[in-house]
This record gives sequence, structure tokens and C-alpha cells, in this order.
Amino acid sequence: MNRKMNKEEIDAVLEPSKIAFLGNFPPCECGIATFTQDLVSAMNKRFNPKLKSRVIALNDNSTVYNYDKKVIMEINREDIEDFINKAKEINQNDNINLVCIQHEFGIFGGEFGSYLIPFLETIEKPVVTTFHSVLASPDLVRKRIVRFICEKSAAIIVMASRAIDILHDDYGVSREKIHLVFHGIPLAPFRNSARYKKNLRLNNKTVISTFGLLSPGKGIEYMIRALPKLVKKYPDLLYLIIGETHPKVRRKDGESYRNRLMEEVENLGLKNHVKFCNKYLSLKEIIEYLLASDIYVCTNLDPNQIVSGTLSYALGCGKAVISTPVEYAKEVLAEERGLLVKLKDPHSFQEAVDKILSDREFKEKIENNAYNYSRKMIWPMVASKYLEVFNNVVKLREEVTDKYPSITLKHLKKLTDEYGCIQFSKSSMPDKSSGYTLDDNARALIASVFHKNLFKSSNSAELSKIYLNFLERAQEENGNFKNNFMNENESLKPYSEDAFGRAIWALGCFIEKEKDEELAGKAMKIFGKSEKLISELNSPRAKAFAAIGISHYLKKNSDSGRIIELVRLADFLVKEYEENSSRGWKWFEDKLTYSNSSLSEALFLAHEVTQNKKYLEIAEESLTFLSSIVFVNGYLSPIGESGWCKRKGERSFFDQQPLDAASMAETCLEAYKITGKREYYKRAILAFNWFLGKNHLNQMMYDETTGGCYDGLSRSNVNVNQGAESTITYLTTRLILEEFKRNVKEPLGV
Repeated sequence: MNRKMNKEEIDAVLEPSKIAFLGNFPPCECGIATFTQDLVSAMNKRFNPKLKSRVIALNDNSTVYNYDKKVIMEINREDIEDFINKAKEINQNDNINLVCIQHEFGIFGGEFGSYLIPFLETIEKPVVTTFHSVLASPDLVRKRIVRFICEKSAAIIVMASRAIDILHDDYGVSREKIHLVFHGIPLAPFRNSARYKKNLRLNNKTVISTFGLLSPGKGIEYMIRALPKLVKKYPDLLYLIIGETHPKVRRKDGESYRNRLMEEVENLGLKNHVKFCNKYLSLKEIIEYLLASDIYVCTNLDPNQIVSGTLSYALGCGKAVISTPVEYAKEVLAEERGLLVKLKDPHSFQEAVDKILSDREFKEKIENNAYNYSRKMIWPMVASKYLEVFNNVVKLREEVTDKYPSITLKHLKKLTDEYGCIQFSKSSMPDKSSGYTLDDNARALIASVFHKNLFKSSNSAELSKIYLNFLERAQEENGNFKNNFMNENESLKPYSEDAFGRAIWALGCFIEKEKDEELAGKAMKIFGKSEKLISELNSPRAKAFAAIGISHYLKKNSDSGRIIELVRLADFLVKEYEENSSRGWKWFEDKLTYSNSSLSEALFLAHEVTQNKKYLEIAEESLTFLSSIVFVNGYLSPIGESGWCKRKGERSFFDQQPLDAASMAETCLEAYKITGKREYYKRAILAFNWFLGKNHLNQMMYDETTGGCYDGLSRSNVNVNQGAESTITYLTTRLILEEFKRNVKEPLGV
């Protein structure tokens, strides 16, 4: 169907849209359609309503599609005049600021998609083109078409580094115009395949899978021919061939390729070891099959293939991948992220499968490598990279976002048993052998009471009881707290001043927020029993944590004795600052380590209680100094724990911890609430965006599938374990920002 909309209709649908993506779109069944849908959804999820993404869909004469509301225009791919007319309509629409073309030669009309040329000659809006295929050593016609597209595009996006070289060397395109943005992948957990096999009734099977639209170029027959020797060694082996035949192939040749494969399976006596799933799968089904697989095999025969969505998805699920040496696989499977096999060589497939299945450690190694590498490919990160490219062409909106992921307690609940919050996780699976710490349970108490206040949740109410009970159990008769329980540090380091200070912080917050008088009374009792030990603290951080806790306590309770204690703590920090600061070093110590901003935060809060101007002066001065060091190139770069930052020494950038990003965001938000200075709010949002990919690796640190947060950010990758400290610090900051948003009368923006 070629439905023409007038300008008013387009305006009504688009307002206030800015980007129109041109390409195939579901219910059309092809990889470009799926990609366009996923990219548009990712852009809208991350940047709507300030930036909306819509679709200009390609149709043909033989098919009528019932599109959803994202499609605001349709072009008949077989009608050259329609390309010109739609370009004119786009020119007249003030709400479309940029067009992003999803390019594949076969989806546009004319020889090698040449009908796109008059569209580009007519369009006056900026164009960014994503190439899904980049052919090396092109013939003259293809070369001219691609060069024309590149000339008319303000920017080019490719999905592999090799594509940049080809476009530059074979087509003469400037490297400065080309941007690498990985093929997007859905968020998928990194988990053992057993539970997913059970869901698909594949129990007790060793599962190899291949998925995608079937066509003779897939080369699946060579993997089938590798199976006879493999099933002798692995009798539970099952090869799943998942996906329907490509619609274009089916229209031309019917099911001839599938039938040949099935015949080969029969002739080799493999009917109990090969299963066909002949349907177009939903994304959920694809991920379920991949997660149930032990090995994913990419059998494609075209060595020039520059991108593969199916292979990308397999990496994103943390699968051991075997692939023919297509260009894309050679790049993404390097450095032990998978295995390459020879083209059309069943024996090579057989050896690779056996190598993986016979060596569990090797299998786990390449699975971990694949999953870690693919974190930069998840859709939220791809959406951010697209916006970055678009903003280089025409400024659409800030890349920092105050639209955050929804709040969930899923991973915190998973980490928590009846005793308390477990310290570490292996990936997203709690490691009970790591035991429990006062530090983590104190943090968790703060998160749970914030959540309970915001959502009136019975889940967070129960969690609060568990964590409060933990603090009560950890407290000794003299009021001190034992820090480690049931872990290897229990006997080595039983006490920690910082953990003590954090417990006071947590109790003060809980007393301020908790509406249940019985629970608040219990917290008061624990708080009071420990209070006499606060004066014995030596660590500046421990004193700052305790000061923050007392400040929160005083927001609900008037108590002159505790005001005096707060003043003592604040005066100590002032003294440390005056003794250690100098013209180029405005800080409380001679080095910056972890939770740095909490020292400034303690003085902001002490000023709020006492109105002492000295506290505010030093709070602002020290936070400004810290900000000048940790905000680098437009993003937060926390002090790395591998070396820290010493006076007159070089600062360490790695490894960065979620704790420090959370601390900075919370401190800057408190600074804004107390001073009303807008730059503090902007820094708070920028700091929180560290979790959302605004960091040196452009990698998301929060895992939306689990509700957990990754444990750290190194020079080149993410630590994908999701322990208590990282998860709770993310969650607490997210809850504090949510509470702030709800209390602000007018949106502040970023």
C-alpha cells in the first residue's frame, strides 16, 4: 500500500519529532526491517519525548503492510517518481530535521538500488546513511552509486572497522565522514543454558544452533555434514536450524533449499539430531533459543559479509560462537571471542565444535570474552552513538539524558536472603560464599527505605526489616559494629571505621524516612548505642559518613546534643581541609581515593543544619576542585582505584567504581538543593549518566534485564559481575533522583 499523507497529517503525527528513519519496517520480514524497528525503539526509549524517531517505510507493488503509528510515510520502492515526491514532502515538513537511511542494495528500486539517487538529489534535509553492506573491489556501477550516496550524506555509519577501510580505499570516502557504530543487540542476561533448555523442552541436550532467514548462501549443509562424527562422541547433540525461508527466495524457488537440507539430514541418519524451526521468530523467541544453546554456528558463505545481526545477537547472549571467516566474524571473534572455520569444510566445523565441547574452561573463557565485548553493542549504547553522530550533523538535543531506566528491586531481592544482602555475584548470580558485610547492608537499608517511601512497596518494607535486623545483629555490646560475616575477611578484618560511619549514615537516613514508629524506634536504639563511639573515629571518610547520617537524623528530630556532635565532625573536616589544602590542591587529604565527594557533602549538610558559612564555603570550594579533576571531556571519569590521585602526582583513571559515580551524583544534587546553583544539578545528571554509558568506553553499566549494576569499568572493558556495592549504589542514586524529580514543581532539564 502506498498511502499518501498531506502535510497537516504528517505534522499531527510527527510533532515534535526530529528524525525520520528510511528503510524496511515490520511486518516486513527481513533483517533491515528488524534493525530499523529496534533502532527506532531504542532511540525513543532513551530520548523521547524530547526527541522522537519515526519511520518512512519502503513498500512494493505486491504487498500491503499494516504498519504501526511509528510509520508516518511510505515509499513505493518500484516507483522512481514516488521517491522524488516523498523527498519534496519531507523538505516541506518543519518537524523532520534529519533523515537516516538504512541502506542495503536490494531494498531500493532500480539497478543496485539506484532509485535512491533521485531521492538524494531532491532531499534538502541533512541525511545520514547506515551501510548494512559494504562490498570490497566493487564493479563500476556499484562504486558510482555508493560514492554518490556518500557525497550526498552528511555522515556515514558502518558496523565494522573493516568497512571504514573499504569505503576509504575502494570508494575514496574520507575517513572523517565515516563513523563506527556497532550492530545493536537486545539486552540479554549472561546465564547458564540449563534453565532455558528446560523451557524449550531441550533438557539433557547439547544444543548447537543457527538462526536466520534461510537461503542457499547460508551454507548450513556443511555444518550438517560435520555432525555424524560429532554425534558419535556426543550422543545428546542436537542441531537446531531456526528460521523460515527468506520471503524472496520462497517466492522464487519455494522451499527447495530447506528440502535439500532435510534430505541430507535423512541420508546421513541424523533425524534425531537435527530439528528445523520453520517460522519467523519474535525477538523473545530468538533470545530464548540462543540462551538455550551451548554453541552458536554462523555458516554463511559470503566472505565479504561486513555485518551479521544473528552473529551479533549470539555474542550478546554470551555464546561460544563458531563462524566461517566472513569479514564481520574475523573482526568480532578476534582475541578469543570465538572460533573461525574454513569455508565449505565440514571437518573444520567438526574440529571446532569438539574443541569447545571437550574443554569446559575454554568454552567458559570465550563465552565471557564474547559477552564482555558485546556490552558496547546493546541498543541503549547504539542509540547514544547514533545521537552523537546526528548531533555532529545538526544539533538535536543534549546527549546527557535525564530520562532514566525504570526502577526495579529485582537484583537486590535476588542478592538478599533471610540473613542479609550477599556481598558478591558471579555475573548476576549471587555468590553466597562471599558472605555479608555491614557496609553493603547499611547501603541496602538506605535504598530500601527510599523505595518504600516512593512506592509504598511491601517488598521494600520487608527488605528494610532484613537489613535493619542485620545491623542490630552486627552491633556488639559496646556499640561497635562487626563488618564481615561468613566470608574470608571475617577473621582478618572484623571492624572498619568506614563501615561504622556508613552504618550511622544508614540509620540516620532510615530514621528520617521511616514512617513505621516501631521500626524507626528500633533504628533509634541502634543509633543511640553506637553514638558514643563516633568521637573515637579517625578516618575523615568515616567522620564524613557519620556527619551525613546525623544531618539526616536532624531533619526529623530536633536534638541539641546531636547538633553539637555534627559541629564537632564538621569542624574536624574544616581543620583537615585547612591543613591540607593549598593553592593548587583544595582538598581534605593529600590524595583522592574513593567516595571523595562525601567529604564535601558532609559540609553541605552541616551548613544546612547550622547555617555556618565556613562549612558552605569549604564544601563548594572542595567540590569545585574535585569536579575539575573527575569531569573530563564532557563526562565523569572517577578516580581509578589502581593508584588513586596524589598531590603533585598523576591521577589514575582505572579501574573506576560505581560507588564513586553514585557519590558524585548524590553530592552534586545535595549541593543544588542547598545552594540553588544550576551547575550542581547539571553535574549530578552528568555523573549519573556514567551508569548509562556516558563514560570513556561508552558502555552501559546498568543491566536493565537483571536490575543489577556492573562492578567496575577498566581501561578496555566492563567487569560484568553484579555485586551488592555496585547494584545498591546505582539503585540508591536512582531513587534519590526519582524523589527529587517528584518534588520539583517544574522540570529542570539538562
